[in-house]
Amino acid sequence: MMKQLIFRLPSRLMFLVVGLMLSLGAFAQITVNGHVKDATGEDIIGATVRIVGQQGGTVTDFNGNFQLKAKAGAELQISSIGYQTATVKAAAQVEVILQDDAKVLDQVVVIGYGVAKKNDLTGSVTAIKPDDKNHGLQTSAQDMLQGKVAGVNIVNDGGSPGGGATIRIRGGSSLNASNDPLIVIDGLSMDTYGRKGSANFLASINPNDIESFTVLKDASATAIYGSRASNGVIIITTKKGRKGSAPKINYNGNVSISKVKNTVDVLDANEYMAFVKKTVMASKGYTEAEYEASNEYKNLGYYDANGNHLFANTDWQDEIYRTAFSTDHNVSITGGLKNMPYRVSFGMTDQNGVLKKSSYQRYTASFNVSPSFFDDHLTLNVNGKYMFSHSDYSNGDAIGNAVSYDPTKPVYNNTDFYKKNWNGFQQWSVPTDYKDPNWQQGPNTLAPGNPVAAIYNKVDKGRQHSYIGNFEADYKIHGFEDLHLHMNAGADMEFGRNTQEFSPYYFDTSKYYYGQTGWSSMRTSNVSLQLYAQYLHDFGKDHSVNAMAGYEYQRFHKNTDWFNEAYYPSTNLEKPGQPYAANCSAGAQTRYRTENILVSFFGRFNYTFKDRYLFTFTIRDDGSSRFSKDNRWGIFPAAAFAWKINEEKFIKNIDWISDFKLRLGWGMTGQQEGISDYPYLVTYTPNQNGAFYPILGNGNTYRPDAYNTDLTWEKTTTWNGGIDFGILNQRFTASLDVYYRKTTDLINNVTLSVGSNFSNKINSNIGSLHNFGIEGALSGNIIETKDFTWNLGYNVTWNKNKIDELVGGDESSYRIPYGGLPIGDKSTDGIKAYHVGQAVSTYFVYQQVYDEKGEPIRGCYVDRDHNGVINDGDRYYYKKADPDVTMGLTSKFIYKNWDLSFSMRANFNNYVYNAVEASNANLSLSSLYSGEAWHGVVDMDLQKNWTAAGAKDVLSDYFIQNASFLKLDNITLGYSFDRLFHNGSFSGLSGRIYATAQNVLTVTKYKGLDPEVNGGYDSNIYPRPFTGILGISLNF
Repeated sequence: MMKQLIFRLPSRLMFLVVGLMLSLGAFAQITVNGHVKDATGEDIIGATVRIVGQQGGTVTDFNGNFQLKAKAGAELQISSIGYQTATVKAAAQVEVILQDDAKVLDQVVVIGYGVAKKNDLTGSVTAIKPDDKNHGLQTSAQDMLQGKVAGVNIVNDGGSPGGGATIRIRGGSSLNASNDPLIVIDGLSMDTYGRKGSANFLASINPNDIESFTVLKDASATAIYGSRASNGVIIITTKKGRKGSAPKINYNGNVSISKVKNTVDVLDANEYMAFVKKTVMASKGYTEAEYEASNEYKNLGYYDANGNHLFANTDWQDEIYRTAFSTDHNVSITGGLKNMPYRVSFGMTDQNGVLKKSSYQRYTASFNVSPSFFDDHLTLNVNGKYMFSHSDYSNGDAIGNAVSYDPTKPVYNNTDFYKKNWNGFQQWSVPTDYKDPNWQQGPNTLAPGNPVAAIYNKVDKGRQHSYIGNFEADYKIHGFEDLHLHMNAGADMEFGRNTQEFSPYYFDTSKYYYGQTGWSSMRTSNVSLQLYAQYLHDFGKDHSVNAMAGYEYQRFHKNTDWFNEAYYPSTNLEKPGQPYAANCSAGAQTRYRTENILVSFFGRFNYTFKDRYLFTFTIRDDGSSRFSKDNRWGIFPAAAFAWKINEEKFIKNIDWISDFKLRLGWGMTGQQEGISDYPYLVTYTPNQNGAFYPILGNGNTYRPDAYNTDLTWEKTTTWNGGIDFGILNQRFTASLDVYYRKTTDLINNVTLSVGSNFSNKINSNIGSLHNFGIEGALSGNIIETKDFTWNLGYNVTWNKNKIDELVGGDESSYRIPYGGLPIGDKSTDGIKAYHVGQAVSTYFVYQQVYDEKGEPIRGCYVDRDHNGVINDGDRYYYKKADPDVTMGLTSKFIYKNWDLSFSMRANFNNYVYNAVEASNANLSLSSLYSGEAWHGVVDMDLQKNWTAAGAKDVLSDYFIQNASFLKLDNITLGYSFDRLFHNGSFSGLSGRIYATAQNVLTVTKYKGLDPEVNGGYDSNIYPRPFTGILGISLNF
């Protein structure tokens, strides 16, 4: 028995030892050394690292490094606020890149006076973060929004460098007042006075500083801004630093080359001479010999110093356009000193236009600090932005002149006659008596001017300084943390100056011989103070309240001035060296100051029941100094309801549905922009030069201006219904909105009876209009694998508007003409007209009659009123400038480090008045040879071969042309790299290089150069060029 026991003990001991060894092997741990950074290469401080299935963990240090012990191959989970959580296998060395959580922006969005969870919104709100991989040349903020948001239509004002844009949200809601949306930058509502020295006030913000856009579209979302929100609101939030993050330097730069895509087709010199010969011989009955001896022939071409009759072949459009090179450079430093995130940025843009002498330079600087104190109970946010820009505005008249100038003429003529009288430029000249033996020629007023001379004989420059800043404080009361007290004080200071200088050789009767120099300036200030309290509390599991009440004061001030001077040359026999009074401001009152003040009280109450029934109530009471005491205050309420259907029991267990929400909203907003600051007061305007009456003193007199004490707000009431839908954890999302907007008390300029006021026209509230529309958006990752992602975004909007009332009733014969004319009295007529029952941008034209070949018969129109006479009674309302449908499509493919993306836009059923074709339609000899000066011929006018074109002819519906289009805005190919040149302690460079083609393709039936025309009147539009861009982004 003992032997048996002795034998078994070693056996059991052996099995125990082996088991312990196996256990130690199974639980052997290694030391994991890791580094965590974001996609741009920035070290992430304070990221949480833990072993899946175990308690505890660690956080990354100041350099993004961490160390812990873990089982080899164990799963490590790394997370940080604002990034997608990553999971990796434990190893001796681990490199982790956290991707930005694109859903963070969807979860929390900036709204009026605060933030809200996207899932808790009851109004129609779209929040987007600028896509750093799918974009073209971005000079201004609107370039980042174009085609990206349903219901937002942006039309750039041509292709001029630093140019502005027209932004419309869900169509226009006014006739004479402003249709521009309210722009809010970091909580500061911007003024609408415009800018001097720059064509685009949004250019004061560097696009590289923008973090996000929030577009508020329906009244339940915009009513918190009250009287300024009828046209929607765009909230721009700029970038900030991150708490506790290491300093990061980022550089973004590009170089671009731009070239005109196409030009107006005109006859070249040989074609033109053949056409002229045919026209002259047919009109005059000349033989060929008589033609060559005629003044008509002699005035073609030019003569050299030896008297030889020569003929140039000048492509005038080629002479005024160029290939333009531009650069853009931006540097930012971002980080966080413990509890104080910071960001500093600098930018320089040097953009040259394709029209010679046009350019735009901009220099920007910004800073942001957002420290927190007292355990995050007090949070401060300080922003400062400065911008200086310099613009060279090339003479836009050269664009039209290049189409209509004689191609047989040279740019320069070196004969003594042209050197003396036109500084060497070829011009159409006539003898003129200036009482000066040295100046005996002048411009032929019936002829176009030399396009190149128009550019070089006029200097037009602009300078602008912009200062935008705000100080924001949010205090979460100790012991009562549900209550926040918030303050935001901000200011926007702008100063701009335009200077112009006309050479004495400038082709204009008021500038030639005398010349002219002058300037105009504008200084604006916008000071704002917001104070509000916000209470947030959950009552049990079922009830949640978010209540806010506040006060706002905003003061807008504008100060303008101008000066002009011109002089008789010293060789003038009567007034040598004396001022030329017609072009001088000496003695005139040029300074003008104005201001308006807006005082507001506002509140918002949000109630959520069971996290699925949401109610929002908003009210704002605005008082404006622009209206009389009886009409000064306006109350603007709103209410909305949302139902999270996906939280209901009957659908909650369907895992693939991540969002399903119904939204209903109603609200009222106001409009007071686009009118003067004192429309209800009797104001007086001092006389200008040429209007002095020597009755008393120095002859200064003042004339009273029209006024209306009953003028009040325009009011827009909006109903909105919408659905938000998302599946597969928001991998695919969709939204659909239906809206109806009714604007009453339209402000319009109406005619008065003689003697009833100080003018025959005043602004008055006289009508109403409505917009009805449907908009939808889709987005999602069509393919999503480890190495390959395909993201697609699409939005579509259908909008229709109609004028419901003018002059207090439905007067079938009453209309208000507007819209411009190439021929005729533009002050009393126009190509468009406001009329009850018609869209706002409807054309008012004659119905053209066509021959059997489909060509328009000049002067032949349908007698629509059957009275045997063609007059205004035969004009009818036909088509409109605004599109029925707008679309936007973005697509992005990412394969490992490569990305390929493109953006497209489309407009449907928008029509444009082709003023280029209309104004050149008359091909008669009297028109081509007007003033014994030859005018160019446009190809598109040859087919119809009109031999006359009067005021009726240019009002033909023939010139209203379908301008629907599909545009491929940009294509971008990029490559991202990481840890480039890393060595030892240097973690290397990360970044991206890319190449972009912009304005690639336009598909349209429109006969003009570009179907995208703001306002639908195509005359001398600055062409949008094709642009190639090569850029790089670096992170240090």
